[in-house]
Amino acid sequence: MISELCTFALATGATRVVLRHEGGPGGRIEAPNWHSGGFLIVNASGRLFRVPLASPALEEIPTGSVSGLNNDHGPSPDGRTLAISAKSETGGSCIYLMPVEGGEPVRVTPRTPSWWHGWSPDGARLAYAAARGGGPVGVTTCAVDGSDERPLAPGFDHADGPDYAPDGAWIWFNGERDGSADLWRVRPDGTDLERMTEGETVDWFPHPSPDGRHVLFLAYPPGTRGHPADLPVALRLMPQDGGGSREVLRLRGGQGTSNVPCWAPDGGAFAFVRYPA
Repeated sequence: MISELCTFALATGATRVVLRHEGGPGGRIEAPNWHSGGFLIVNASGRLFRVPLASPALEEIPTGSVSGLNNDHGPSPDGRTLAISAKSETGGSCIYLMPVEGGEPVRVTPRTPSWWHGWSPDGARLAYAAARGGGPVGVTTCAVDGSDERPLAPGFDHADGPDYAPDGAWIWFNGERDGSADLWRVRPDGTDLERMTEGETVDWFPHPSPDGRHVLFLAYPPGTRGHPADLPVALRLMPQDGGGSREVLRLRGGQGTSNVPCWAPDGGAFAFVRYPA
């Protein structure tokens, strides 16, 4: 399986292939973050890697006793802490925090399953997808110490991928309801739920840009169930204030392409992974 770790510059429309990986150590590359220190963070075969933009290579980030990470991870707003998700300790995914350079993770969420997706801009809260009491997967937040868990936006068949707007005023997510899979946003206190897309595509993983201008999301073909890999998909942009979206890239991908926040710190570019046939 070939993985191409790429960046896309909004000003020029240019795609840069940062790293082309043909299996081997690390396996399939998935879910890039863009760190302010000048490197990308990716998951490969349940392990985390740093990829310096100036000299691209897979440099493993040690995760101590926690192994088998899924691809839900991302750095804190100050760049010092990394949230990760794994089920090796519990049998159900839970969220841990660890130093961004690596180290022994500290468990955050006492309940499982929990899949991390976003930090609040002040670094005080985490947003994640969670299933509780046999119910569907939904959008949830908690304090960084795991306390004060708050389920948001009930009433969806499935809700996933929550990510904060840069001013903290909204949490964006993808939600399935009445046979339609669209993007939504809600206030952090659970009020003002608002549908943001209504097209035929199956829309996943919204990521508001740090400059407050855009929301990047992954659009699957109509009728897609879940967020599978290796399909013809598109990356689209829409205004954070709402309105129509535009396609910026078409590629082979899906699962692994843009599961987690992937914007450059200035909002001028984003990272993604594609999987050439």
